[in-house]
Amino acid sequence: MLPVRRSLEFTLDQETESEYESSPSPSPPPPPYDMSQQQQQQQQPRGELSQAPAQQPPPPTHKEQLLAMIATLQQQVNTMLLQQQGSRVEVARPQVFSGRMEDVSAFINVARIYIRMKMTEEATTTQVAWVLSYVQGGVVEAWKDNLLDELAKRESEVESAEQLFTKIRNDFGKISEEERRIEQLRTIEQGGRMCDEYVQEFKKVARENSYERRPLIEEFKRGLSGAIRRKLAKAEEPPSTIGEWQERAVRLDRNQRQSRAEERMLGRNAAHPGGNAQLRGGSYGGRGGQIT
Repeated sequence: MLPVRRSLEFTLDQETESEYESSPSPSPPPPPYDMSQQQQQQQQPRGELSQAPAQQPPPPTHKEQLLAMIATLQQQVNTMLLQQQGSRVEVARPQVFSGRMEDVSAFINVARIYIRMKMTEEATTTQVAWVLSYVQGGVVEAWKDNLLDELAKRESEVESAEQLFTKIRNDFGKISEEERRIEQLRTIEQGGRMCDEYVQEFKKVARENSYERRPLIEEFKRGLSGAIRRKLAKAEEPPSTIGEWQERAVRLDRNQRQSRAEERMLGRNAAHPGGNAQLRGGSYGGRGGQIT
């Protein structure tokens, strides 16, 4: 009985073992229920579907990286080309410079701005030639010709536009200031004024310029009254210095004014014989006995 029983138990054990292996594995227990998820679902509006998590874009391929690099380089090249071509902003060109001192600063400022905006990539010799192209007329023509000869022979120190601006300021600023004072002297005239007023103004302006001796006398004579100038020139001993011209012109002008005033007074007395007009000192309205 025992062998049969043991055989039977062994057979049952094998069947049980085979059934256990063939049966599916038990599923794991479900996770604990989360009440917070239920509350979130209740608070979510009806009809609104939960959004799926955003997917990260795939990394760029090697070809896409190369295309992006090419686009960046092309943009840099375009920027460099625009800089080489100069700014597209409209820039005023300088006016022609003729050597006048009052135009020196304006000419230099406008030319300097234009070079910085439009000609930064040009050679310095081109910039110098461009500035000289606006130097025209009068005494500056000879000055420019001499400078061009010096540049051709490499005898000049002008190697940039800034050096040229310095030379223009040094050469024409001082000369033009003297010309301005001389021009002011040439515009002074006696006109209807008393001669002593004309002399005082002439002396004040003459002290500021380089006129001397004979040229100064000629300028003084030019502004004198024509009648005074002719009488002094026809005198037996005409004035020979600027001081003599001024002193004798003032004295002659006073005499003429006094004579005209007396003639007017005598004419009124002749028209009114019963009048009691008398000539009194200072009755002519002059300052300090001068006749107006």
